[in-house]
Amino acid sequence: MERFENDDLQYVVDDYYDVNDFNNDGAVVEPEPQRDAAGLESFDSDFEDDIESVMSKPKTDTSAEEARNGKDIQGIPWERLNFTRERYRQTRVRDYKNYENLYGSREEMEKECLQVEKGKAFYDFQFNTRLVKSTIVHFQLRNLLWATSKHDVYLMENYSVMHWSSLLHKGEEVLNVAKPIVPNLKHPGLLSQQLSRVQISTMVVKENLMVAGGFQGELICKYLNQSGAAFCTKLTTDDNAITNAVDVYNNPSGAMRVMAANNDAKIRIFDAETFASINRYSVVCSF
Repeated sequence: MERFENDDLQYVVDDYYDVNDFNNDGAVVEPEPQRDAAGLESFDSDFEDDIESVMSKPKTDTSAEEARNGKDIQGIPWERLNFTRERYRQTRVRDYKNYENLYGSREEMEKECLQVEKGKAFYDFQFNTRLVKSTIVHFQLRNLLWATSKHDVYLMENYSVMHWSSLLHKGEEVLNVAKPIVPNLKHPGLLSQQLSRVQISTMVVKENLMVAGGFQGELICKYLNQSGAAFCTKLTTDDNAITNAVDVYNNPSGAMRVMAANNDAKIRIFDAETFASINRYSVVCSF
C-alpha cells in the first residue's frame, strides 16, 4: 500500500490551541505544562538527559515475559538512570499541576470518593511497542485511538489513519487525509464534496465504518473493506467549526446512523448507508 510522506506538512492546530509543530520524527512538541517551578523542572530536565542517552538505540518492544522478569513495560531502563521509578513518580505526583476545568480541593474530593481497594488485577500486560506513534496534538481531543478487537487498533499518525495489528506486529495506512479525498458515493441531493489536508480532531471506528471529524468542520466516512472514502463533506463554515465528537450507533429500529457534534452548537445525524442528512439539532452549548 502506498504511503504518502506527509511529515513536512504544517498543522493548523496552532490556531486553536497554541501548540507547537511536530518534530521531524513525528513526535509531538507539547506546550510547557504548569509546574512548581524549580524542583520538578530541574528534575525532569535531568531525567530527560539521562533517558535520551541510554535509549538512543532502544529495544522498542516489551513482552509479557520480560515484564514479569522486571523490565519496565514502557521500556524505560530505570536501573541505568539517576532516578528510580518510585522517586520520579513521587516527585511528579507532588509537583505536577494537572489541568482542571473546575477547581476542587483534594481534601474535599477524598471525602466524597470511595477509597480504591488494591490487590486485584483488572488487566494483564501483554505487549508494548514504541514503533507505533499515535499523534494527539492536544490533550482535550477525544477518541483518536480505537481498539475494535483484542488485536486491532486504529490511530492517527500525522495525516494518516493507521491500523495496527498486535498479532502481526504490523501497521498499514487506512486513509491519508493530506491527499485530496474524493467521495465514492455520488447521487442527487447528497451533500458531499472533495476535501484535502484535513487535520483530524476526533474519530470513531465501529461496525466496519471509520468516521473522522476535522478542525475545519469536516466529516469523512470510510468503510474499512472498501478503498477510498465513501462520503466526505464540510459540515459548517462557522469560524468555530471544529468537529468535536463523532459516533456510529443503531437507532431503535436497528438502522445505523452517524452522528457529528460541532462547535457551532449543532448535532447532525446521517444515514450510515446513504449518508443522507436526517436531522440537525441546535443546542445551547458547544461540545
